[in-house]
Amino acid sequence: MAERKSFLLRVDPELHAALEKWAADELRSVNAQIEFLLTRAVRESGRVRKKQDQKRSR
Repeated sequence: MAERKSFLLRVDPELHAALEKWAADELRSVNAQIEFLLTRAVRESGRVRKKQDQKRSR
């Protein structure tokens, strides 16, 4: 598995509570939920391609 980068993220308590609920609804940890949302946002913005697309272009 690839090495992962850690960093501190400060968020509003209400936002954290909403993320906890959302993560629980999708059977994820809060960390995994945040990573999922950030990954989706970056892909949708066109800033990174999906891994499958990168493999095809090789």
